[in-house]
Amino acid sequence: MLELLPLKGDERVLDIGCGDGRVTEKIALRVPDGQVWGIDASISMIASAKTRESSNLHFRVMSARELSYDEEFDVVFSHAALHWVSNHENLLKRIYDALRTGGYARLNFAAEGASPAMIQVIRETMSHPAYSRYFPEFVWPWYMPTLTAYREMLARSPFEDVEVSIEHKERLFPSTDSIIKWIDQPCLVPFLAVVGEDDKQEFRAAVIKEVLDRTRQESGGFLEQFYRLDIRARKTG
Repeated sequence: MLELLPLKGDERVLDIGCGDGRVTEKIALRVPDGQVWGIDASISMIASAKTRESSNLHFRVMSARELSYDEEFDVVFSHAALHWVSNHENLLKRIYDALRTGGYARLNFAAEGASPAMIQVIRETMSHPAYSRYFPEFVWPWYMPTLTAYREMLARSPFEDVEVSIEHKERLFPSTDSIIKWIDQPCLVPFLAVVGEDDKQEFRAAVIKEVLDRTRQESGGFLEQFYRLDIRARKTG
């Protein structure tokens, strides 16, 4: 995604869901005469990202739902984050408002079918009699639309010049530790937040064991499927 950003070097760029700022820092290196802002809802992630700040790189705690910029950026970028935002009708409008005329958005996030083994295991574990009492009012944390549904949404958005496609990639986690790290952070975080203290470790252990069993490869490692929507949208008016 970074290689395909057509940057001249003086743009103002917003990175939504910047996490620890590693990718945002790479963008800043591409725009030495510009300014880059990274935002994330996680206080701990932004604390980590702030160690990377420089004269043209800045970070702040902000949820994508709270975007309120008015024609301040030439580029709005987001990688592997926006499936945590449920209302994309509102999100696209806020991104459009944040862009200057001629600016563009480059967005990439999980689509329907992503992480099928992990998601199926979590759903099954949630419905288990030992844990189902914790989830009667639980709101599913991820928005993973189909390509068709998102194309229709973009057609209703203020953007005019739009391209959207879907990517399918297999990810082989090379070790038990590597896939458990992914399951723990970020996958299990919203679920463990509602499970009672006495059952948190058992819930976590049940999910991890079953995901490992379903993704384990005879040749070694653990294989999971990833589908992502890739969006390019320009503000022409």
